[in-house]
Amino acid sequence: MNKKQEIADALENWENTTLSQTISKYPERKEEFTTISEIPLKRIYTPLDIEKKDYLQDLGFPGEYPYTRGVQPTMYRGRFWTMRQYSGFATAKESNQRFRFLLEQGQTGLSVAFDLPTQIGYDSDHPLSNGEVGKVGVAIDSLADMEVLFERIPLDKVSTSMTINAPAAVLLAMYIVVAEKQGVPMDKLRGTIQNDILKEYVARGTYIFPPGPSMRLITDTFKFCSEHMPRWNTISISGYHIREAGSTAVQEVAFTLADGIAYVQAAIGAGLDVDSFASRLSFFFGSHSDFLEEIAKFRAARRLWARIMKERFHAKSDQSCRMRFHTQTAGCTLTAQQPDNNVVRVTLQALQAVLGGTQSLHTNSRDEALSLPTRESVQIALRTQQIIAYETGVGDTIDPLAGSYFIESLTDEIEKRAMEYIDKIDSMGGAPAAIEKGFIQREIHDSAYSFQRSVDEDARIVVGVNQFKVDEEQVFDYLRVDPVTELSQKEKLLEMKMSRDTSKVTDVLARLKKAAEGDENLMPVLIEAVKEYATLGEICQVLRDVFGEYKAPDIL
Repeated sequence: MNKKQEIADALENWENTTLSQTISKYPERKEEFTTISEIPLKRIYTPLDIEKKDYLQDLGFPGEYPYTRGVQPTMYRGRFWTMRQYSGFATAKESNQRFRFLLEQGQTGLSVAFDLPTQIGYDSDHPLSNGEVGKVGVAIDSLADMEVLFERIPLDKVSTSMTINAPAAVLLAMYIVVAEKQGVPMDKLRGTIQNDILKEYVARGTYIFPPGPSMRLITDTFKFCSEHMPRWNTISISGYHIREAGSTAVQEVAFTLADGIAYVQAAIGAGLDVDSFASRLSFFFGSHSDFLEEIAKFRAARRLWARIMKERFHAKSDQSCRMRFHTQTAGCTLTAQQPDNNVVRVTLQALQAVLGGTQSLHTNSRDEALSLPTRESVQIALRTQQIIAYETGVGDTIDPLAGSYFIESLTDEIEKRAMEYIDKIDSMGGAPAAIEKGFIQREIHDSAYSFQRSVDEDARIVVGVNQFKVDEEQVFDYLRVDPVTELSQKEKLLEMKMSRDTSKVTDVLARLKKAAEGDENLMPVLIEAVKEYATLGEICQVLRDVFGEYKAPDIL
């Protein structure tokens, strides 16, 4: 009898004896167990579930194709992930103070949150900005604000991530000029702009321009950075916001990688060689509540992207096949009820990301379901990462859950299901076409509805929300943005406009309009414009006049 048959016979015997006797007396909690993505879970996994796995082809070694086990040969034995707390609120001065506080507390990278007017290309004095200035991030109207934001922060020594999409090229131009004023050349800068417009159309909504011009801005930054900023990540292809909108883990992987395929195709279509830019693509995922599914998700995404780059795009460089990603714990899982419970949720979600091999990590604060986080809350969130790094030992060996019958089986299943979605999206003409048809949006909406219904019906327990509730009085000292902030920001903007050379601003905006009407790379003229203190709103208005504005289709 071979070993496979021996295990199969033993499993059948266990099911018919030990298991059946126990279940007859003590029934299981549910008739069917699934992951949050509704992948059915077997009661037990054995070598039979991974018998077809080829170790070298499917897992390999860390730092080598297909990168299932990690993108670095030593992973966290070499250095820990970048601890990058996402922050920004009110004015540049207040956000600068928060940045310096976090760096003093041991944060190893910056992550900038911008307010809604900035994200959609409006200055603080625009009528549509009323009531939103500095609320969910920092207000950046011009280079003057960017200079204050990074005051006393050496840009040659920190890595900066900026969560900005539609006007990403403009904010990158501002960052380049601030660094230049510090004496730091472009080729020394390290960091990331999110620059991922496709997910804005399906999950987040902070778009400005239609897909065509938006993709041009993205490929312009790809080309410019490949020539001048070799250490800069030109895009962070974001699954996080897709997950926050209600997708499953499988959909998060599938839709994110479908967007990634579209960006690679657009860059190649613009004349770029795949190996000239692919190594600077980065990704951004959420870490949700299903502990083992999330670990398998990260491993599956890494392997699937490597195969796509090698087999579909014929990338020759190993670096082009590496999926490097940032992770953020799931904001949508935070509860206003019993908010201290969020510390536990965030700890587990952070641990998932580390066990899944993330390159950088943001841990949410316990009070984010209620308000912007306080200093005390962000310190606890940062300490969570530091305790995982320095006290648990989970970073001392690479990919420690590899070889688990369940983890390997679930990794394979997520990859298979995600690839089925990608094939379907390909049949529609790719991610932009699938978005125009409303396919991706509907899939996310259906999943969000299904999950919420399971909570409402108590089929899925959320501690403190639908079970284990208590009468409680909120005692948090919430962080609130003073309404005076908006008046102050508008006053500073007016002062800046009165002090700059208006004729130079007019001339450079005219050059920008001409460049946008043609086909030259827009990054150099954007840098010229911000140097003259043209505002974000003025620059985006020129581009609106040329490109138009996107109107979302009715897909429901």
